[in-house]
Amino acid sequence: MASTATSSTAASSESSRAQAEARAAVQASLESAGSSYDIQYQRRATDLHNNAAVISKQEEELKRNTAALAKESLKWQKELNKTTKGLNEFGDLQNWAEVMEREFLVLEETLRLVEGTEAVESASGGSQWH
Repeated sequence: MASTATSSTAASSESSRAQAEARAAVQASLESAGSSYDIQYQRRATDLHNNAAVISKQEEELKRNTAALAKESLKWQKELNKTTKGLNEFGDLQNWAEVMEREFLVLEETLRLVEGTEAVESASGGSQWH
C-alpha cells in the first residue's frame, strides 16, 4: 500500500508538473503574441503623439499667417478706399467742370443775343467771347 501511495503521489506530482509546464507554455505563447501587438500599438501611439505635435505647430503657423493676411487685407482695403475716394473726387471735379462749361455757354449765348451778333464757332466746339 505504501508503494501505491508513493506511485500515486509521484504520478500526481508529475501530472502537476506537466500542467505547470503546459500552463507556462501557453502563457509564454500569449505573452509573445500580445507583445507583438503591444509593440505595434506602441509604435502607432508614438506616431500619433508625434503627429499631434506637428499639427499643433502647423496650427500656430496658420494662426500667425491668418493674422498677417488679415492685417495685409486691412491695408489693401484702406488703399482701395483712398483710391475710390480720389476717383470720386475726380468725378466730382469733372462734373463741376461740365456744369461750369454749360453755364459759360449759356452766358455766352445770352451775351450774343443781347449784343445781337452771330455766334462764331471755336476749335473746341463752343463760341468765342467778344
